[in-house]
Amino acid sequence: MVGGQFWAAYVPCESQYLNAVQLTLEQVDLIKRLIEKYSQHMQFAASSREILEAHGRGRIASLIGVEGGHSLGSSLAVLRTLYQLGVRYLTLTHTCNTPWAQSSSVEDDGEKGGGLSVFGKAVVQEMNRLGMLIDLSHTSRSTMRDALRVSKAPLIFADNGGLVMVTFYNYFVKCGPQASVSDVAEHIYYIRNLIGVDHIGVGGDFDGINKTPRGLEDVSKYPELFAELLRSGKWNVLDLKKVAGLNLLRVLKQVERVRDDMRTAGITPYEQYLTDSPDTAGKCALDINAVQRVTEI
Repeated sequence: MVGGQFWAAYVPCESQYLNAVQLTLEQVDLIKRLIEKYSQHMQFAASSREILEAHGRGRIASLIGVEGGHSLGSSLAVLRTLYQLGVRYLTLTHTCNTPWAQSSSVEDDGEKGGGLSVFGKAVVQEMNRLGMLIDLSHTSRSTMRDALRVSKAPLIFADNGGLVMVTFYNYFVKCGPQASVSDVAEHIYYIRNLIGVDHIGVGGDFDGINKTPRGLEDVSKYPELFAELLRSGKWNVLDLKKVAGLNLLRVLKQVERVRDDMRTAGITPYEQYLTDSPDTAGKCALDINAVQRVTEI
């Protein structure tokens, strides 16, 4: 019933400036051990090709995402390390600001908010270079606009050829505490009318919501949602295949193509670091160009 799944490595905002990086690494380790434990059903995937390979073997393609830029400790080296460990998307903020990006939860003044700093824009550029999906959920409007301007690749929850991954949180689906599978279907149809079927995916957020719509209590109910969409007569089978996963595969392939183009162009890792953050004392020692200059003296 489920062909692919992003497993979220989430740590609370309270861990920022403390042990967020360690906790994130522990979450990534847990996800990878979980996939290995249930390897008869799940298969680790870190690319569009590996998603298709897992699907062909009848296993759930299992990818890793990190929910919140505070997990980086304001370090591009940590970002690169997470990518090497298999992380394939990063949400720029969660419910707290970072020293380099503003969250919607603490947005001071919609149009005057901070958005992305110079370092935050380097995070986006480095994610492009690595081939990592950029998730704009939870970010402020200014952060969204800045990321859209800077990114060469499509984003999740974006209008640059990317995707809106539809969550099932009741209050996002309808104006009330209890939604139904029919409400979710109408919500998806409304979004399709705004942005087109090529820019919709499913992001149920079952691990992040405390109440689900009736008829969508867990992933086993996904067939009910797609049956509801089909019954409405407003969708054809190809449309539903796009929503179910083809759109996400297309975006991931585009992100990988931008990575490959940047590699061909000789774009090297970004060396920016913050000088005024509790996270980044002494980070100048991580600049490989500076280290090389000292070595050559």
